Amino acid sequence: MSNTATPITLTITQELGGMRLDQALQRLMPEHSRSRIQGWIKDGLVTIAEETPTAKFKVWGGEQVQITPQAAPEASAFEPENIPLDVVFEDEHILVINKPAGLVVHPAAGNWSGTLLNALLYHAPQLKDVPRAGIVHRLDKDTSGLLVVAKTLAAQTNLVRQLQARTVKREYRTIVWGQVWRNGKVEQPIGRHPHARTKMAVNRMGKPAVTHYEVLDRFSVHTYMRCLLETGRTHQIRVHMQHLKAPIVGDPVYGIRGILPLRHISDNLRTVLLDFKRQALHAIRLGLKHPATGEPMEWQVELAADMKVLLEAIRAENVPPEEADAFYVDDDEFAYEYDDDEGDDWFEEDEDAE
Repeated sequence: MSNTATPITLTITQELGGMRLDQALQRLMPEHSRSRIQGWIKDGLVTIAEETPTAKFKVWGGEQVQITPQAAPEASAFEPENIPLDVVFEDEHILVINKPAGLVVHPAAGNWSGTLLNALLYHAPQLKDVPRAGIVHRLDKDTSGLLVVAKTLAAQTNLVRQLQARTVKREYRTIVWGQVWRNGKVEQPIGRHPHARTKMAVNRMGKPAVTHYEVLDRFSVHTYMRCLLETGRTHQIRVHMQHLKAPIVGDPVYGIRGILPLRHISDNLRTVLLDFKRQALHAIRLGLKHPATGEPMEWQVELAADMKVLLEAIRAENVPPEEADAFYVDDDEFAYEYDDDEGDDWFEEDEDAE
Protein backbone atom coordinates (compact mmCIF):
# COMPACT_ATOMS: atom_id res chain seq x y z
CA MET A 1 0.00 0.00 0.00
CA SER A 2 1.46 3.37 -1.06
CA ASN A 3 2.03 5.94 1.67
CA THR A 4 1.80 8.87 -0.78
CA ALA A 5 -1.43 10.25 -2.28
CA THR A 6 -1.98 11.88 -5.68
CA PRO A 7 -0.51 15.43 -5.87
CA ILE A 8 -3.02 18.27 -5.62
CA THR A 9 -2.92 21.97 -6.46
CA LEU A 10 -4.39 24.64 -4.23
CA THR A 11 -4.67 28.40 -4.73
CA ILE A 12 -4.00 30.65 -1.75
CA THR A 13 -7.07 32.87 -1.44
CA GLN A 14 -6.77 36.63 -0.90
CA GLU A 15 -8.15 36.51 2.64
CA LEU A 16 -5.23 34.30 3.64
CA GLY A 17 -2.71 36.90 2.45
CA GLY A 18 -0.06 37.73 5.05
CA MET A 19 -0.21 34.34 6.75
CA ARG A 20 2.54 31.78 7.10
CA LEU A 21 2.34 29.01 4.52
CA ASP A 22 1.59 26.30 7.11
CA GLN A 23 -1.23 28.39 8.61
CA ALA A 24 -2.76 29.11 5.23
CA LEU A 25 -2.63 25.47 4.16
CA GLN A 26 -4.23 24.37 7.41
CA ARG A 27 -7.12 26.72 6.70
CA LEU A 28 -7.47 25.25 3.20
CA MET A 29 -7.06 21.65 4.42
CA PRO A 30 -8.79 21.54 7.84
CA GLU A 31 -8.93 17.73 7.74
CA HIS A 32 -5.15 17.67 8.29
CA SER A 33 -3.36 18.90 11.41
CA ARG A 34 -0.92 21.78 11.20
CA SER A 35 1.89 19.57 12.45
CA ARG A 36 1.26 17.11 9.62
CA ILE A 37 1.29 19.91 7.06
CA GLN A 38 4.54 21.21 8.57
CA GLY A 39 5.96 17.72 8.14
CA TRP A 40 5.04 17.72 4.44
CA ILE A 41 6.70 21.11 3.99
CA LYS A 42 9.84 19.95 5.80
CA ASP A 43 9.99 16.81 3.62
CA GLY A 44 9.81 18.87 0.42
CA LEU A 45 6.31 17.69 -0.46
CA VAL A 46 5.00 21.26 -0.83
CA THR A 47 6.22 23.53 -3.64
CA ILE A 48 5.41 27.03 -4.91
CA ALA A 49 6.65 27.87 -8.42
CA GLU A 50 8.80 24.72 -8.26
CA GLU A 51 10.53 26.01 -5.11
CA THR A 52 10.33 24.30 -1.71
CA PRO A 53 9.45 26.99 0.84
CA THR A 54 9.68 26.75 4.61
CA ALA A 55 6.65 26.63 6.91
CA LYS A 56 7.29 30.30 7.82
CA PHE A 57 7.10 31.43 4.18
CA LYS A 58 4.64 34.35 3.85
CA VAL A 59 1.88 34.03 1.30
CA TRP A 60 0.02 37.02 -0.15
CA GLY A 61 -2.80 35.39 -2.07
CA GLY A 62 -2.97 33.98 -5.58
CA GLU A 63 -0.03 31.58 -5.21
CA GLN A 64 -0.39 28.11 -6.73
CA VAL A 65 0.73 25.51 -4.20
CA GLN A 66 1.59 21.96 -5.28
CA ILE A 67 1.11 19.43 -2.47
CA THR A 68 1.87 15.71 -2.41
CA PRO A 69 0.05 14.59 0.74
CA GLN A 70 1.62 11.74 2.65
CA ALA A 71 -0.60 9.35 4.56
CA ALA A 72 -0.35 9.51 8.33
CA PRO A 73 1.90 6.73 9.67
CA GLU A 74 -0.98 5.32 11.71
CA ALA A 75 -2.86 4.66 8.43
CA SER A 76 -0.80 1.48 8.03
CA ALA A 77 -1.36 0.35 11.62
CA PHE A 78 -3.91 -2.32 10.70
CA GLU A 79 -2.44 -3.45 7.38
CA PRO A 80 -1.37 -7.10 6.97
CA GLU A 81 2.41 -7.56 6.70
CA ASN A 82 4.30 -10.71 5.81
CA ILE A 83 6.32 -10.98 9.03
CA PRO A 84 7.41 -14.51 10.02
CA LEU A 85 5.80 -15.89 13.17
CA ASP A 86 7.09 -18.68 15.42
CA VAL A 87 3.78 -20.48 15.98
CA VAL A 88 3.87 -22.85 18.97
CA PHE A 89 0.20 -23.90 18.81
CA GLU A 90 -2.78 -23.05 16.64
CA ASP A 91 -6.34 -24.24 16.21
CA GLU A 92 -9.56 -22.51 15.15
CA HIS A 93 -9.86 -20.71 18.50
CA ILE A 94 -6.40 -19.61 19.66
CA LEU A 95 -2.86 -19.01 18.46
CA VAL A 96 0.21 -19.22 20.71
CA ILE A 97 3.27 -17.31 19.51
CA ASN A 98 6.90 -17.38 20.64
CA LYS A 99 7.62 -13.68 20.19
CA PRO A 100 11.20 -12.62 19.42
CA ALA A 101 12.83 -9.68 21.15
CA GLY A 102 12.51 -6.51 19.08
CA LEU A 103 8.96 -7.13 17.85
CA VAL A 104 6.36 -4.62 19.07
CA VAL A 105 3.04 -6.29 19.90
CA HIS A 106 0.55 -3.52 19.05
CA PRO A 107 0.90 -0.39 16.87
CA ALA A 108 1.52 2.86 18.73
CA ALA A 109 3.33 6.14 18.24
CA GLY A 110 6.72 5.43 16.71
CA ASN A 111 5.73 1.86 15.76
CA TRP A 112 2.79 2.06 13.38
CA SER A 113 3.95 -0.86 11.25
CA GLY A 114 6.07 -3.98 11.54
CA THR A 115 4.22 -5.14 14.66
CA LEU A 116 2.87 -8.48 15.81
CA LEU A 117 -0.63 -7.22 14.99
CA ASN A 118 0.40 -6.61 11.36
CA ALA A 119 1.90 -10.11 11.22
CA LEU A 120 -1.26 -11.66 12.68
CA LEU A 121 -3.49 -10.00 10.10
CA TYR A 122 -1.36 -11.53 7.35
CA HIS A 123 -1.19 -14.95 9.00
CA ALA A 124 -4.93 -15.13 9.80
CA PRO A 125 -6.90 -12.52 7.77
CA GLN A 126 -10.10 -13.29 9.70
CA LEU A 127 -8.56 -11.54 12.70
CA LYS A 128 -9.56 -8.22 11.13
CA ASP A 129 -13.02 -8.89 12.60
CA VAL A 130 -11.69 -9.42 16.14
CA PRO A 131 -10.83 -6.37 18.30
CA ARG A 132 -7.07 -5.73 18.37
CA ALA A 133 -6.65 -8.67 16.01
CA GLY A 134 -7.24 -11.00 18.94
CA ILE A 135 -4.42 -9.71 21.13
CA VAL A 136 -5.39 -9.99 24.81
CA HIS A 137 -2.08 -9.37 26.59
CA ARG A 138 1.28 -7.91 25.76
CA LEU A 139 4.99 -8.44 26.07
CA ASP A 140 7.31 -5.46 25.90
CA LYS A 141 9.11 -4.94 22.61
CA ASP A 142 12.37 -6.33 23.96
CA THR A 143 10.88 -9.12 26.06
CA SER A 144 10.77 -12.46 24.26
CA GLY A 145 8.59 -15.51 24.75
CA LEU A 146 5.06 -16.91 24.80
CA LEU A 147 1.94 -14.92 24.07
CA VAL A 148 -1.61 -16.14 23.33
CA VAL A 149 -3.91 -14.62 20.70
CA ALA A 150 -7.67 -15.22 20.34
CA LYS A 151 -8.91 -16.05 16.84
CA THR A 152 -12.59 -15.43 17.60
CA LEU A 153 -14.52 -12.89 19.64
CA ALA A 154 -15.80 -15.65 21.93
CA ALA A 155 -12.27 -16.89 22.59
CA GLN A 156 -11.08 -13.35 23.24
CA THR A 157 -13.84 -12.74 25.77
CA ASN A 158 -13.01 -16.00 27.55
CA LEU A 159 -9.26 -15.29 27.68
CA VAL A 160 -9.84 -11.79 29.01
CA ARG A 161 -11.96 -13.25 31.81
CA GLN A 162 -9.21 -15.76 32.62
CA LEU A 163 -6.66 -12.95 32.79
CA GLN A 164 -8.93 -10.91 35.04
CA ALA A 165 -9.49 -13.95 37.28
CA ARG A 166 -5.69 -14.48 37.42
CA THR A 167 -5.98 -18.08 36.28
CA VAL A 168 -3.58 -17.68 33.35
CA LYS A 169 -0.19 -18.96 34.51
CA ARG A 170 2.92 -17.23 33.18
CA GLU A 171 6.49 -18.09 34.02
CA TYR A 172 9.40 -15.87 33.07
CA ARG A 173 13.16 -16.33 33.22
CA THR A 174 15.43 -13.41 33.90
CA ILE A 175 19.06 -12.60 34.65
CA VAL A 176 19.56 -9.81 37.18
CA TRP A 177 22.46 -7.93 38.67
CA GLY A 178 23.44 -8.89 42.20
CA GLN A 179 23.22 -11.97 44.37
CA VAL A 180 19.66 -12.75 45.45
CA TRP A 181 19.96 -15.21 48.34
CA ARG A 182 16.47 -16.55 48.90
CA ASN A 183 13.17 -17.10 47.13
CA GLY A 184 10.30 -14.75 47.86
CA LYS A 185 7.81 -12.33 46.40
CA VAL A 186 7.51 -8.63 45.75
CA GLU A 187 4.07 -7.32 46.66
CA GLN A 188 4.18 -3.64 45.85
CA PRO A 189 1.68 -1.50 43.88
CA ILE A 190 2.71 -0.24 40.46
CA GLY A 191 1.59 2.99 38.78
CA ARG A 192 2.89 5.71 36.54
CA HIS A 193 6.22 7.21 37.57
CA PRO A 194 5.43 10.62 39.12
CA HIS A 195 8.07 12.45 37.06
CA ALA A 196 8.64 10.32 33.94
CA ARG A 197 5.25 9.49 32.45
CA THR A 198 6.61 6.86 30.05
CA LYS A 199 7.91 4.83 33.00
CA MET A 200 6.21 2.81 35.70
CA ALA A 201 7.25 2.73 39.36
CA VAL A 202 6.40 1.33 42.76
CA ASN A 203 3.77 3.84 43.78
CA ARG A 204 1.39 3.84 46.75
CA MET A 205 -1.36 5.13 44.45
CA GLY A 206 -0.78 2.37 41.90
CA LYS A 207 -2.57 -0.92 41.32
CA PRO A 208 -1.78 -4.02 43.39
CA ALA A 209 1.03 -6.09 41.88
CA VAL A 210 2.55 -9.38 43.01
CA THR A 211 5.61 -11.11 41.55
CA HIS A 212 6.89 -14.42 42.94
CA TYR A 213 10.56 -15.19 42.30
CA GLU A 214 12.83 -18.18 42.74
CA VAL A 215 16.61 -18.35 42.52
CA LEU A 216 17.70 -20.90 39.89
CA ASP A 217 21.42 -20.15 39.84
CA ARG A 218 23.57 -17.65 41.74
CA PHE A 219 26.84 -16.29 40.40
CA SER A 220 29.46 -13.82 41.60
CA VAL A 221 27.68 -10.72 40.30
CA HIS A 222 24.45 -12.08 38.75
CA THR A 223 21.46 -14.25 39.61
CA TYR A 224 19.41 -16.37 37.21
CA MET A 225 15.78 -16.39 38.35
CA ARG A 226 12.30 -17.73 37.69
CA CYS A 227 9.48 -15.19 38.04
CA LEU A 228 5.77 -16.00 38.26
CA LEU A 229 3.16 -13.30 37.76
CA GLU A 230 0.18 -13.22 40.08
CA THR A 231 -0.94 -9.92 38.51
CA GLY A 232 -0.10 -8.44 35.12
CA ARG A 233 0.82 -4.78 35.44
CA THR A 234 2.74 -2.91 32.78
CA HIS A 235 6.51 -3.57 33.15
CA GLN A 236 5.75 -5.47 36.37
CA ILE A 237 8.78 -7.76 36.58
CA ARG A 238 11.16 -5.02 35.47
CA VAL A 239 9.87 -2.58 38.09
CA HIS A 240 9.77 -5.19 40.87
CA MET A 241 13.32 -6.37 40.15
CA GLN A 242 14.52 -2.77 40.28
CA HIS A 243 12.68 -2.37 43.59
CA LEU A 244 14.41 -5.51 44.86
CA LYS A 245 17.73 -3.78 44.08
CA ALA A 246 18.37 -6.52 41.51
CA PRO A 247 17.73 -4.78 38.16
CA ILE A 248 17.46 -6.91 35.04
CA VAL A 249 20.60 -7.12 32.92
CA GLY A 250 20.34 -4.95 29.81
CA ASP A 251 17.19 -3.10 30.90
CA PRO A 252 17.52 0.38 29.32
CA VAL A 253 14.75 1.90 31.47
CA TYR A 254 14.85 0.23 34.88
CA GLY A 255 18.47 -0.88 34.96
CA ILE A 256 21.33 0.95 36.61
CA ARG A 257 23.58 3.00 34.38
CA GLY A 258 27.27 2.28 34.69
CA ILE A 259 26.68 -0.79 36.85
CA LEU A 260 29.18 -2.90 34.88
CA PRO A 261 31.71 -3.97 37.60
CA LEU A 262 34.78 -4.14 35.37
CA ARG A 263 37.20 -5.44 37.97
CA HIS A 264 34.88 -8.33 38.85
CA ILE A 265 34.40 -9.80 35.37
CA SER A 266 36.53 -11.07 32.53
CA ASP A 267 37.03 -9.32 29.20
CA ASN A 268 34.88 -11.98 27.52
CA LEU A 269 31.91 -11.46 29.85
CA ARG A 270 32.25 -7.70 29.64
CA THR A 271 32.03 -7.94 25.83
CA VAL A 272 28.96 -10.20 26.00
CA LEU A 273 27.24 -7.85 28.47
CA LEU A 274 27.98 -4.77 26.37
CA ASP A 275 26.61 -6.53 23.28
CA PHE A 276 23.38 -7.53 25.06
CA LYS A 277 21.04 -4.71 24.00
CA ARG A 278 17.75 -5.64 25.65
CA GLN A 279 16.35 -6.65 29.04
CA ALA A 280 17.19 -10.28 29.84
CA LEU A 281 13.57 -11.33 30.27
CA HIS A 282 11.85 -14.26 28.56
CA ALA A 283 8.29 -15.63 28.94
CA ILE A 284 9.19 -19.32 28.97
CA ARG A 285 5.92 -20.98 30.02
CA LEU A 286 2.21 -20.24 29.55
CA GLY A 287 -0.76 -22.11 30.99
CA LEU A 288 -4.50 -21.52 30.55
CA LYS A 289 -7.83 -23.25 29.98
CA HIS A 290 -8.78 -23.68 26.34
CA PRO A 291 -11.52 -21.09 25.73
CA ALA A 292 -13.74 -23.56 23.81
CA THR A 293 -13.20 -26.89 25.61
CA GLY A 294 -12.12 -25.77 29.08
CA GLU A 295 -9.20 -28.22 28.87
CA PRO A 296 -6.09 -27.11 30.82
CA MET A 297 -3.26 -26.44 28.37
CA GLU A 298 0.37 -25.51 28.86
CA TRP A 299 3.24 -24.62 26.57
CA GLN A 300 6.93 -24.17 27.25
CA VAL A 301 9.69 -22.97 24.94
CA GLU A 302 13.45 -22.87 25.25
CA LEU A 303 15.26 -19.87 26.65
CA ALA A 304 15.87 -17.25 23.95
CA ALA A 305 19.15 -17.83 22.09
CA ASP A 306 20.73 -14.52 23.11
CA MET A 307 19.93 -15.18 26.78
CA LYS A 308 21.49 -18.64 26.47
CA VAL A 309 24.72 -17.05 25.22
CA LEU A 310 24.67 -14.56 28.08
CA LEU A 311 24.00 -17.26 30.67
CA GLU A 312 26.80 -19.45 29.33
CA ALA A 313 29.23 -16.53 29.49
CA ILE A 314 28.22 -15.80 33.09
CA ARG A 315 28.59 -19.47 34.07
CA ALA A 316 32.08 -19.54 32.57
CA GLU A 317 33.26 -16.89 35.01
CA ASN A 318 35.52 -17.84 37.89
CA VAL A 319 35.56 -14.92 40.29
CA PRO A 320 36.68 -15.43 43.91
CA PRO A 321 33.57 -15.14 46.17
CA GLU A 322 35.20 -12.54 48.44
CA GLU A 323 35.26 -10.08 45.55
CA ALA A 324 31.50 -10.17 45.07
CA ASP A 325 30.41 -8.56 48.36
CA ALA A 326 29.34 -5.31 46.68
CA PHE A 327 26.63 -7.15 44.72
CA TYR A 328 24.75 -8.77 47.62
CA VAL A 329 20.98 -8.30 47.49
CA ASP A 330 18.78 -9.16 50.47
CA ASP A 331 15.06 -9.32 49.75
CA ASP A 332 14.28 -8.20 53.34
CA GLU A 333 15.61 -4.74 52.49
CA PHE A 334 12.54 -3.52 50.61
CA ALA A 335 11.80 0.18 50.60
CA TYR A 336 9.08 2.33 49.09
CA GLU A 337 10.63 4.51 46.44
CA TYR A 338 8.43 6.84 44.47
CA ASP A 339 11.03 7.95 41.97
CA ASP A 340 13.65 5.26 42.14
CA ASP A 341 16.05 5.75 39.40
CA GLU A 342 5.45 -7.46 32.24
CA GLY A 343 2.26 -7.09 31.97
CA ASP A 344 -1.26 -7.10 30.58
CA ASP A 345 -3.05 -4.07 31.99
CA TRP A 346 -4.50 -4.05 28.49
CA PHE A 347 -8.15 -3.82 29.38
CA GLU A 348 -7.66 -1.64 32.45
CA GLU A 349 -5.15 0.83 31.13
CA ASP A 350 -5.33 1.26 27.38
CA GLU A 351 -1.84 2.62 26.87
CA ASP A 352 1.16 1.02 25.24
CA ALA A 353 4.02 1.73 27.56
CA GLU A 354 6.68 0.04 25.48
